[in-house]
Amino acid sequence: MGLFGLLLVLHILASIAVIGPACLVPVIRRAARTSSQLRFAFDITAKLAILPKIGGAVLVVTGGWLMIITEMGLSQMWLNLSILLSLLMIVTIGGLIEPRMKKIMKIVYESQGQGEIPDEFARAIGKIAPLELASQLLMIAIIVLMVVKPF
Repeated sequence: MGLFGLLLVLHILASIAVIGPACLVPVIRRAARTSSQLRFAFDITAKLAILPKIGGAVLVVTGGWLMIITEMGLSQMWLNLSILLSLLMIVTIGGLIEPRMKKIMKIVYESQGQGEIPDEFARAIGKIAPLELASQLLMIAIIVLMVVKPF
């Protein structure tokens, strides 16, 4: 396997590190039925949060390197659109979802009971769900563009 193959494998693995937690975290959170289960779910997702950060950095490095060695640069529309959608996804997750999630985590950790999940949590998570869906749809669009390379 040459340099191109190695970079491509690293790029794909990094994309899995970014996409996996972003798709799994909402599923893990929705599975919680009590406050203690929800706190446990947040503990798990907090541990998973490092993967997208590392994966994102690797994606940038390997993607840039792949663009250089293939001499592609920014000449392909599918690549430019993928980069634009990736930036939009980063803003959505980092700027809109994460700050709201921190407030929700505070609500959950302040509820001392073992019983039902606070109503305030349900309302707050309902406001984040469309943002999470939007970021997941952006991820799908990016994957399709990277695999199909339509234009």
